[in-house]
Amino acid sequence: MKDAAKRAARIAERSTAMRLLARGGYAANGAVHVLIGVIVLVIAFGGRGESDQAGAFAAIAAAPAGFVALWALAVMLAGLGVWQLFDGLLAARSSTPAKWGVRLSRWGQAVVFLSLAGLAVSVALGARPDPDETAEDASRGALTIPGGVVVLFLVGAGIAIGGIVFAVMGVRRSFRDKLTLPEGRLGRVVVALGAVGFVAKGVALLIVGILLLVAAVRLDPETAGGLDGAIKALLEMFLGPLAVGLVGAGFVAYGVFCFFRARYAWLDGP
Repeated sequence: MKDAAKRAARIAERSTAMRLLARGGYAANGAVHVLIGVIVLVIAFGGRGESDQAGAFAAIAAAPAGFVALWALAVMLAGLGVWQLFDGLLAARSSTPAKWGVRLSRWGQAVVFLSLAGLAVSVALGARPDPDETAEDASRGALTIPGGVVVLFLVGAGIAIGGIVFAVMGVRRSFRDKLTLPEGRLGRVVVALGAVGFVAKGVALLIVGILLLVAAVRLDPETAGGLDGAIKALLEMFLGPLAVGLVGAGFVAYGVFCFFRARYAWLDGP
């Protein structure tokens, strides 16, 4: 049964349709990050906006044919999420810790992309979710149950570590292993965009994780927040507008990198 499931996953993963959806998912992720980056830049210069995925989807919904665009994004993001599920299933052919780490990483990415697809669908259907409010409600609920403080602390630590990993990948440019980079100047441009983008996204995730850690330590769910909360927290720091502007530019760079990733991502699978 297990071998049959892997054979089915391998066939699905290597199908032309699934690969096209996966590449489309990277492009869709790029569009979302470019929009988030633009909103963050607007905030850095004194404007207002929701600097998170929900805000980006709301901006798309407000545009002409936004309903159609949201559904297209949702399908492509879901396709990438399913491809990551299959890739995770096939990544570990043994029970060694290293292989299981790869498998869990793939499945974690699958959850992210499938969640983004679900968020796009909800906005397309007229919902206006507030990730910061959701984070606060989830934190408040966690703090009311036995062991909830520990759970909230571990979640915050996990997100913070994820942010550090993103930043390290940007500094070390280790994301190059996931791409078949073109030669010459174009390849160097793609690497530079990825380096800046991964560091910026890592900083944002690190702040989100710290907010959750503070909420756990202070037993204060009001402290918790999502990406929009992280940008607001960064804005209140010394040279906050400059820092927020750099993060916004980094998100735009990451989004453009994702467009290139849609073309050059290595999808051969195991």
